[in-house]
Amino acid sequence: MATTEKASPRDRLLDAAARLSYQDGVSVGIEALCRAAGVSKRSMYQLFDSKDAMLAASLERRIPWYDALLAHPDPETATPRQRILHVFERLEQASQDADYHGCPYLAVLVELKDPEHPASVIAREVKAGLAARFRADAEAGGARDPELLARQLVLVFDGASARAGAKVEHLGDGLATTTVTVLLDAAGMD
Repeated sequence: MATTEKASPRDRLLDAAARLSYQDGVSVGIEALCRAAGVSKRSMYQLFDSKDAMLAASLERRIPWYDALLAHPDPETATPRQRILHVFERLEQASQDADYHGCPYLAVLVELKDPEHPASVIAREVKAGLAARFRADAEAGGARDPELLARQLVLVFDGASARAGAKVEHLGDGLATTTVTVLLDAAGMD
């Protein structure tokens, strides 16, 4: 007979922080986080120095999931252009979910505004990683100005994510991939 292990209080807090901060914003209260995790405030403070530290840890913990979400399923055989377009196809797919509120890392940066906040540091690293991924693919694909193209792609990604998350733009019609295709063509990407 298989036994299921109950998640640790730390894991439950990180899951609650990720879920509630994405759904309700980073200003979600400690009481709500602890209640959702089924963990006392005392236990939370034994595990984390602060709510800020817990939020940063929850964002850091989700990086592998986020990277996997955007990664091409066959990166070795996909062309750089296909890898870039796949990121935007995934964005378009994710945006169709009723619970989609945009890129969780961009949301943290916009909400917190403090570049020294531990969660802002993690979010900036993730966004820099996405830009680096775009830059590497732009270079490999022969773009005339890989740095500029990477910046443009991040701008489209963040803008499309924010607008779809705010429910003011519908990406199901391929708007993001169509826009990116124009950028890739203009940059001379194969």
